[in-house]
Amino acid sequence: MNEAIVVENLKKVYSNGVEAVRDISFSVHYGEIFGFLGPNGAGKSTTIKTVIGLLKPTEGKIFLDGIDTLKDPYKARLVKGYASQETAVDDRLTAYENIYLQGKYFHMESSEIEKNAEKLLKMFGLWERRNALVETFSGGMMKRLDIAAALIHQPKILFLDEPTLGLDIQTRSAIWDYIRKFKENGMTIFLTTHYLEEADALCDRVAIIDKGKIMALDRPGALKSQIGGDLITMTFKEDDVSKYLEKIKEIPEIKEVARMENGVYSIVVEKNGDEMIPRLFKMADEFGVHITSVRLKRPTLDDVYMKYTGRTIREAESTRDEGRKMRMMKRRMKR
Repeated sequence: MNEAIVVENLKKVYSNGVEAVRDISFSVHYGEIFGFLGPNGAGKSTTIKTVIGLLKPTEGKIFLDGIDTLKDPYKARLVKGYASQETAVDDRLTAYENIYLQGKYFHMESSEIEKNAEKLLKMFGLWERRNALVETFSGGMMKRLDIAAALIHQPKILFLDEPTLGLDIQTRSAIWDYIRKFKENGMTIFLTTHYLEEADALCDRVAIIDKGKIMALDRPGALKSQIGGDLITMTFKEDDVSKYLEKIKEIPEIKEVARMENGVYSIVVEKNGDEMIPRLFKMADEFGVHITSVRLKRPTLDDVYMKYTGRTIREAESTRDEGRKMRMMKRRMKR
């Protein structure tokens, strides 16, 4: 098997009937940074936890470095490192004690742990604080220590679940630099994120996931090129603008016209979107259509997400947050 990670027809259904991952398949090349991009609740964390063995899949096959994780979980455990969304370090221990304890989980010799720990703590700028209790660390320092601990046994594959969630810009940038260094050293990295700029800046390839399904998978640049040139989004005073839309579809430079959620229309223009806008306003006057808002922007991964799901990542997160609040309210009412 020539891929670092192979996932075939993976499904995960929780005991309450929620289908979190819906028959997804993908592979990750050796030495690449592979990203799962999507809003909270899209199935990213469930996927990563299932792939590394923290959750048992309902169906499907998973291979890490050619090892069948379901048949040989211990052997698969040795080739992977994992840092979760929430830091798993013990704040009652020192930085060195945390990393040493992690090495013992992998049955490493003390001398090897000491050598690797010094190297990692220096790499992450924590060597001078190695004997300090973690409870005195900032959030960024804890995250760096957490990733360092995941690397103590020198895994071939590193899994990072939302590695920069809640961190300030400076710390996030530092984590990005570490991830790039890991790649330069030949490590395979699988990360989940809902930060568009993070996926764009780091990932060799990105899988866009929504409601447990992979909607698109390719290089960030290739995904954005699917959108075309410039993207114009418009809203109208009138509910029925079908005749106007049919007419503008005839313009050769316009590649796609689609209605998104919340009454927003997206218009993909091959190029020179700023020159197209006056033409669209002129045609709107001819059809008696009133444009209430217009926006021009270059393609982003959020546009790709909108293309495949009909909404932006922020809108998807907002919808899921509202749904979560409603479910909590219903539980309270039942009590």
